[in-house]
Amino acid sequence: MNWLLVFVPIAVVLEHWAPQQQLAIFVASGLGILPLAAWMGRATEHLAARMGEGVGGLLNATFGNAAELIIAIAALRSGLYDVVKASIAGSIIGNILLVLGAAMVAGGAVHRGQTYNAQGARAQSTMLTLAIIALILPAAYKIAAGERAAVGLVPLSIAISIVLLLVYVLFLVFSLKTHSDLFKGAELVDEGHEKSWSTRRSALVLAASTVAIAWVSEILVGSIQPAAKALGLGNAFVAIFVVAILGNAAEHSTAITAAMKNRMDLALSIAIGSSVQVALFVAPVLVLLSLVIGPAAMDLAFPGGLVLIVLLSVLITGQVAADGRSDWLKGLQLLAVYIVLGLTVFFLAV
Repeated sequence: MNWLLVFVPIAVVLEHWAPQQQLAIFVASGLGILPLAAWMGRATEHLAARMGEGVGGLLNATFGNAAELIIAIAALRSGLYDVVKASIAGSIIGNILLVLGAAMVAGGAVHRGQTYNAQGARAQSTMLTLAIIALILPAAYKIAAGERAAVGLVPLSIAISIVLLLVYVLFLVFSLKTHSDLFKGAELVDEGHEKSWSTRRSALVLAASTVAIAWVSEILVGSIQPAAKALGLGNAFVAIFVVAILGNAAEHSTAITAAMKNRMDLALSIAIGSSVQVALFVAPVLVLLSLVIGPAAMDLAFPGGLVLIVLLSVLITGQVAADGRSDWLKGLQLLAVYIVLGLTVFFLAV
Protein backbone atom coordinates (compact mmCIF):
# COMPACT_ATOMS: atom_id res chain seq x y z
CA MET A 1 0.00 0.00 0.00
CA ASN A 2 3.04 2.28 0.19
CA TRP A 3 2.59 3.47 -3.38
CA LEU A 4 -0.56 5.30 -2.23
CA LEU A 5 1.73 7.68 -0.33
CA VAL A 6 2.04 9.59 -3.61
CA PHE A 7 -1.46 10.95 -2.97
CA VAL A 8 -0.24 12.85 0.13
CA PRO A 9 1.80 15.42 -1.85
CA ILE A 10 -0.88 15.40 -4.55
CA ALA A 11 -3.48 16.43 -1.95
CA VAL A 12 -1.18 19.18 -0.62
CA VAL A 13 -0.49 20.51 -4.13
CA LEU A 14 -4.17 20.50 -5.06
CA GLU A 15 -5.13 22.29 -1.86
CA HIS A 16 -2.68 25.11 -2.44
CA TRP A 17 -2.68 25.47 -6.23
CA ALA A 18 -6.09 24.13 -7.28
CA PRO A 19 -8.41 24.82 -4.33
CA GLN A 20 -11.46 24.80 -6.61
CA GLN A 21 -10.96 21.07 -7.31
CA GLN A 22 -12.58 20.02 -4.04
CA LEU A 23 -13.71 16.58 -5.20
CA ALA A 24 -10.17 15.76 -6.38
CA ILE A 25 -8.74 17.01 -3.08
CA PHE A 26 -11.25 14.82 -1.19
CA VAL A 27 -10.29 11.69 -3.16
CA ALA A 28 -6.52 12.34 -2.99
CA SER A 29 -6.47 13.05 0.75
CA GLY A 30 -8.71 10.06 1.46
CA LEU A 31 -6.38 7.73 -0.45
CA GLY A 32 -3.33 9.32 1.19
CA ILE A 33 -4.61 8.49 4.67
CA LEU A 34 -4.72 4.73 3.93
CA PRO A 35 -0.95 3.99 3.74
CA LEU A 36 -0.30 6.27 6.71
CA ALA A 37 -2.86 4.26 8.66
CA ALA A 38 -1.10 1.06 7.59
CA TRP A 39 2.21 2.34 9.02
CA MET A 40 0.42 3.30 12.23
CA GLY A 41 -0.99 -0.22 12.37
CA ARG A 42 2.45 -1.84 11.95
CA ALA A 43 3.91 0.30 14.73
CA THR A 44 1.02 -0.56 17.02
CA GLU A 45 1.43 -4.29 16.36
CA HIS A 46 5.10 -4.15 17.31
CA LEU A 47 4.35 -2.15 20.46
CA ALA A 48 1.60 -4.60 21.38
CA ALA A 49 4.03 -7.50 20.95
CA ARG A 50 6.37 -5.88 23.47
CA MET A 51 3.88 -4.26 25.86
CA GLY A 52 0.72 -6.40 25.63
CA GLU A 53 -2.53 -6.29 23.66
CA GLY A 54 -4.21 -3.89 26.08
CA VAL A 55 -1.47 -1.27 25.85
CA GLY A 56 -1.20 -1.73 22.09
CA GLY A 57 -4.92 -1.27 21.63
CA LEU A 58 -4.93 1.82 23.86
CA LEU A 59 -2.04 3.38 21.94
CA ASN A 60 -3.70 2.72 18.59
CA ALA A 61 -7.01 4.14 19.82
CA THR A 62 -5.29 7.22 21.25
CA PHE A 63 -3.19 7.98 18.18
CA GLY A 64 -6.05 7.01 15.86
CA ASN A 65 -8.37 9.47 17.61
CA ALA A 66 -5.79 12.27 17.60
CA ALA A 67 -6.77 13.34 14.08
CA GLU A 68 -10.46 13.35 14.99
CA LEU A 69 -9.74 15.43 18.10
CA ILE A 70 -7.77 17.97 16.06
CA ILE A 71 -10.57 18.20 13.50
CA ALA A 72 -13.20 18.59 16.24
CA ILE A 73 -11.20 21.38 17.90
CA ALA A 74 -11.12 23.24 14.58
CA ALA A 75 -14.90 22.83 14.33
CA LEU A 76 -15.29 24.07 17.91
CA ARG A 77 -13.48 27.28 17.08
CA SER A 78 -15.94 27.85 14.27
CA GLY A 79 -18.92 27.09 16.49
CA LEU A 80 -19.94 24.06 14.40
CA TYR A 81 -21.27 22.13 17.39
CA ASP A 82 -23.70 20.04 15.33
CA VAL A 83 -20.79 18.82 13.21
CA VAL A 84 -18.78 18.00 16.34
CA LYS A 85 -21.64 15.98 17.86
CA ALA A 86 -22.32 14.15 14.59
CA SER A 87 -18.64 13.26 14.20
CA ILE A 88 -18.51 11.96 17.80
CA ALA A 89 -21.55 9.75 17.22
CA GLY A 90 -20.18 8.62 13.84
CA SER A 91 -16.83 7.71 15.36
CA ILE A 92 -18.45 5.64 18.12
CA ILE A 93 -20.67 3.61 15.81
CA GLY A 94 -17.98 3.39 13.14
CA ASN A 95 -15.56 1.73 15.54
CA ILE A 96 -17.92 -0.75 17.20
CA LEU A 97 -19.88 -1.68 14.07
CA LEU A 98 -17.69 -1.09 11.01
CA VAL A 99 -14.18 -1.63 12.40
CA LEU A 100 -15.10 -4.51 14.72
CA GLY A 101 -17.44 -6.06 12.16
CA ALA A 102 -14.81 -5.93 9.41
CA ALA A 103 -12.19 -7.38 11.78
CA MET A 104 -14.45 -10.30 12.71
CA VAL A 105 -15.27 -11.01 9.05
CA ALA A 106 -11.59 -10.85 8.06
CA GLY A 107 -10.52 -13.00 11.00
CA GLY A 108 -13.34 -15.46 10.38
CA ALA A 109 -12.33 -15.81 6.74
CA VAL A 110 -8.89 -17.07 7.84
CA HIS A 111 -9.81 -18.89 11.07
CA ARG A 112 -12.98 -20.96 11.57
CA GLY A 113 -13.52 -19.53 15.05
CA GLN A 114 -11.59 -17.14 17.27
CA THR A 115 -11.56 -16.51 21.00
CA TYR A 116 -10.71 -13.57 23.23
CA ASN A 117 -11.02 -12.69 26.90
CA ALA A 118 -14.77 -12.33 27.47
CA GLN A 119 -14.32 -10.50 30.80
CA GLY A 120 -12.24 -7.78 29.18
CA ALA A 121 -14.75 -7.43 26.33
CA ARG A 122 -17.66 -7.18 28.78
CA ALA A 123 -15.80 -4.54 30.81
CA GLN A 124 -15.36 -2.39 27.70
CA SER A 125 -18.97 -2.97 26.61
CA THR A 126 -20.17 -1.84 30.05
CA MET A 127 -18.15 1.35 29.70
CA LEU A 128 -19.93 1.99 26.39
CA THR A 129 -23.29 1.49 28.12
CA LEU A 130 -22.26 4.03 30.75
CA ALA A 131 -21.34 6.43 27.95
CA ILE A 132 -24.71 6.13 26.21
CA ILE A 133 -26.49 6.77 29.53
CA ALA A 134 -24.43 9.95 29.86
CA LEU A 135 -25.56 11.00 26.35
CA ILE A 136 -29.24 10.13 26.89
CA LEU A 137 -29.73 12.03 30.16
CA PRO A 138 -28.74 15.55 28.93
CA ALA A 139 -31.05 15.11 25.92
CA ALA A 140 -33.84 13.90 28.24
CA TYR A 141 -33.21 16.85 30.58
CA LYS A 142 -33.46 19.26 27.64
CA ILE A 143 -36.87 17.85 26.70
CA ALA A 144 -38.18 17.60 30.28
CA ALA A 145 -37.03 21.05 31.40
CA GLY A 146 -38.32 22.84 28.29
CA GLU A 147 -37.44 26.52 28.34
CA ARG A 148 -35.68 26.18 31.71
CA ALA A 149 -33.13 23.83 30.10
CA ALA A 150 -31.15 26.77 28.74
CA VAL A 151 -30.06 27.66 32.28
CA GLY A 152 -29.00 24.25 33.57
CA LEU A 153 -27.97 22.31 30.45
CA VAL A 154 -24.40 23.60 30.22
CA PRO A 155 -23.61 23.18 33.97
CA LEU A 156 -25.12 19.67 33.80
CA SER A 157 -22.97 18.85 30.75
CA ILE A 158 -19.82 20.13 32.45
CA ALA A 159 -20.54 18.08 35.60
CA ILE A 160 -21.21 14.92 33.53
CA SER A 161 -18.03 15.54 31.51
CA ILE A 162 -15.94 15.67 34.68
CA VAL A 163 -17.51 12.41 35.91
CA LEU A 164 -16.85 10.70 32.55
CA LEU A 165 -13.21 11.83 32.54
CA LEU A 166 -12.73 10.51 36.07
CA VAL A 167 -14.33 7.17 35.13
CA TYR A 168 -12.10 6.91 32.04
CA VAL A 169 -8.96 7.49 34.10
CA LEU A 170 -10.06 4.79 36.56
CA PHE A 171 -10.82 2.45 33.64
CA LEU A 172 -7.25 2.92 32.43
CA VAL A 173 -5.99 1.98 35.90
CA PHE A 174 -8.25 -1.09 35.81
CA SER A 175 -7.25 -2.23 32.30
CA LEU A 176 -3.54 -1.41 32.41
CA LYS A 177 -2.64 -2.09 36.04
CA THR A 178 -4.98 -3.76 38.51
CA HIS A 179 -6.69 -6.13 36.02
CA SER A 180 -4.35 -6.01 33.04
CA ASP A 181 -4.52 -9.82 32.70
CA LEU A 182 -8.05 -9.43 31.29
CA PHE A 183 -6.71 -7.49 28.30
CA LYS A 184 -3.40 -9.21 27.51
CA GLY A 185 -4.68 -11.91 25.17
CA ALA A 186 -3.25 -15.32 24.50
CA GLU A 187 0.42 -15.93 23.94
CA LEU A 188 1.04 -16.44 20.22
CA VAL A 189 3.86 -18.23 18.48
CA ASP A 190 6.26 -15.91 16.71
CA GLU A 191 6.05 -16.75 13.01
CA GLY A 192 9.38 -15.08 12.34
CA HIS A 193 8.18 -13.24 9.25
CA GLU A 194 9.46 -9.88 10.44
CA LYS A 195 12.01 -8.87 13.01
CA SER A 196 10.36 -7.11 15.92
CA TRP A 197 10.90 -3.35 16.03
CA SER A 198 12.36 -1.71 19.10
CA THR A 199 10.02 0.24 21.35
CA ARG A 200 11.76 3.46 20.33
CA ARG A 201 11.35 2.80 16.61
CA SER A 202 7.72 1.76 17.03
CA ALA A 203 6.93 4.89 19.04
CA LEU A 204 8.66 7.17 16.49
CA VAL A 205 6.80 5.61 13.54
CA LEU A 206 3.53 5.83 15.47
CA ALA A 207 4.06 9.49 16.32
CA ALA A 208 5.18 10.43 12.77
CA SER A 209 2.27 8.65 11.11
CA THR A 210 -0.16 10.29 13.54
CA VAL A 211 1.13 13.78 12.72
CA ALA A 212 0.88 13.03 9.00
CA ILE A 213 -2.66 11.64 9.34
CA ALA A 214 -3.74 14.70 11.32
CA TRP A 215 -2.32 16.98 8.61
CA VAL A 216 -3.94 15.12 5.72
CA SER A 217 -7.21 14.79 7.68
CA GLU A 218 -7.47 18.56 7.97
CA ILE A 219 -7.16 18.80 4.19
CA LEU A 220 -9.78 16.09 3.85
CA VAL A 221 -12.29 17.75 6.17
CA GLY A 222 -11.94 21.08 4.41
CA SER A 223 -13.07 19.42 1.17
CA ILE A 224 -15.90 17.31 2.58
CA GLN A 225 -18.76 19.79 2.27
CA PRO A 226 -18.05 20.78 -1.37
CA ALA A 227 -17.40 17.14 -2.27
CA ALA A 228 -20.66 16.11 -0.59
CA LYS A 229 -22.58 18.62 -2.71
CA ALA A 230 -20.83 17.40 -5.84
CA LEU A 231 -21.75 13.79 -5.01
CA GLY A 232 -25.30 14.67 -3.91
CA LEU A 233 -24.85 13.50 -0.31
CA GLY A 234 -26.45 15.11 2.75
CA ASN A 235 -24.32 16.85 5.38
CA ALA A 236 -25.56 14.57 8.20
CA PHE A 237 -24.68 11.45 6.23
CA VAL A 238 -21.22 12.80 5.44
CA ALA A 239 -20.52 13.84 9.04
CA ILE A 240 -21.71 10.58 10.60
CA PHE A 241 -20.53 8.02 8.05
CA VAL A 242 -18.06 9.32 5.43
CA VAL A 243 -15.86 11.22 7.90
CA ALA A 244 -15.99 8.28 10.34
CA ILE A 245 -14.89 5.75 7.73
CA LEU A 246 -11.91 7.85 6.67
CA GLY A 247 -11.16 9.02 10.21
CA ASN A 248 -11.11 5.42 11.43
CA ALA A 249 -8.72 4.25 8.72
CA ALA A 250 -5.99 3.64 11.28
CA GLU A 251 -8.24 1.50 13.46
CA HIS A 252 -9.51 -0.35 10.38
CA SER A 253 -6.06 -1.25 9.17
CA THR A 254 -4.71 -2.47 12.49
CA ALA A 255 -7.84 -4.25 13.74
CA ILE A 256 -8.28 -6.22 10.50
CA THR A 257 -4.61 -7.18 10.36
CA ALA A 258 -4.66 -8.25 14.01
CA ALA A 259 -7.80 -10.35 13.52
CA MET A 260 -6.32 -12.13 10.50
CA LYS A 261 -3.31 -13.00 12.67
CA ASN A 262 -5.67 -14.46 15.29
CA ARG A 263 -5.07 -11.58 17.73
CA MET A 264 -8.69 -10.83 18.54
CA ASP A 265 -7.88 -9.35 21.96
CA LEU A 266 -5.88 -6.65 20.18
CA ALA A 267 -8.61 -6.16 17.56
CA LEU A 268 -11.27 -5.69 20.27
CA SER A 269 -9.04 -3.37 22.31
CA ILE A 270 -8.65 -1.20 19.22
CA ALA A 271 -12.27 -1.19 18.02
CA ILE A 272 -14.23 -1.05 21.28
CA GLY A 273 -11.46 0.77 23.14
CA SER A 274 -11.47 3.56 20.56
CA SER A 275 -15.22 4.08 20.99
CA VAL A 276 -14.82 4.08 24.78
CA GLN A 277 -12.12 6.72 24.46
CA VAL A 278 -14.23 8.90 22.15
CA ALA A 279 -17.27 8.71 24.45
CA LEU A 280 -15.54 9.03 27.82
CA PHE A 281 -12.53 11.20 26.95
CA VAL A 282 -12.83 13.03 23.62
CA ALA A 283 -16.45 14.19 24.05
CA PRO A 284 -15.98 15.50 27.64
CA VAL A 285 -12.70 17.20 26.71
CA LEU A 286 -14.42 18.98 23.81
CA VAL A 287 -17.17 20.19 26.15
CA LEU A 288 -14.58 21.64 28.54
CA LEU A 289 -12.49 23.09 25.70
CA SER A 290 -15.54 24.87 24.30
CA LEU A 291 -15.52 27.02 27.45
CA VAL A 292 -12.13 28.37 26.37
CA ILE A 293 -11.92 28.29 22.58
CA GLY A 294 -15.55 28.20 21.42
CA PRO A 295 -17.85 31.14 20.75
CA ALA A 296 -20.18 29.55 23.35
CA ALA A 297 -20.20 26.53 25.64
CA MET A 298 -21.09 23.20 24.02
CA ASP A 299 -23.48 20.87 25.82
CA LEU A 300 -23.86 17.08 25.77
CA ALA A 301 -27.49 17.17 24.58
CA PHE A 302 -27.12 15.19 21.36
CA PRO A 303 -30.08 15.16 18.95
CA GLY A 304 -32.49 12.29 19.53
CA GLY A 305 -31.59 10.57 16.27
CA LEU A 306 -27.88 10.46 17.13
CA VAL A 307 -28.60 9.13 20.61
CA LEU A 308 -30.80 6.39 19.15
CA ILE A 309 -28.26 5.12 16.62
CA VAL A 310 -25.49 5.08 19.24
CA LEU A 311 -27.77 3.24 21.69
CA LEU A 312 -28.70 0.58 19.11
CA SER A 313 -25.03 0.17 18.15
CA VAL A 314 -23.95 -0.32 21.76
CA LEU A 315 -26.71 -2.85 22.40
CA ILE A 316 -25.82 -5.09 19.43
CA THR A 317 -22.10 -4.83 20.16
CA GLY A 318 -22.61 -5.88 23.77
CA GLN A 319 -24.56 -8.93 22.63
CA VAL A 320 -22.04 -9.94 19.98
CA ALA A 321 -18.91 -9.47 22.12
CA ALA A 322 -20.15 -10.90 25.43
CA ASP A 323 -19.34 -14.61 24.96
CA GLY A 324 -15.63 -14.34 24.11
CA ARG A 325 -15.96 -15.97 20.67
CA SER A 326 -16.09 -14.47 17.20
CA ASP A 327 -16.66 -15.68 13.65
CA TRP A 328 -17.46 -14.18 10.26
CA LEU A 329 -21.24 -14.30 10.85
CA LYS A 330 -21.00 -12.11 13.96
CA GLY A 331 -18.94 -9.62 12.00
CA LEU A 332 -21.51 -9.68 9.20
CA GLN A 333 -24.26 -8.92 11.72
CA LEU A 334 -22.41 -5.82 12.94
CA LEU A 335 -21.78 -4.67 9.37
CA ALA A 336 -25.46 -5.21 8.51
CA VAL A 337 -26.54 -2.93 11.37
CA TYR A 338 -24.04 -0.30 10.20
CA ILE A 339 -25.37 -0.47 6.63
CA VAL A 340 -29.01 -0.24 7.79
CA LEU A 341 -28.21 2.82 9.93
CA GLY A 342 -26.35 4.38 7.01
CA LEU A 343 -29.25 3.79 4.62
CA THR A 344 -31.69 5.33 7.10
CA VAL A 345 -29.62 8.50 7.57
CA PHE A 346 -29.01 8.69 3.81
CA PHE A 347 -32.72 8.62 2.95
CA LEU A 348 -33.50 11.11 5.73
CA ALA A 349 -31.03 13.53 4.17
CA VAL A 350 -32.25 13.28 0.55
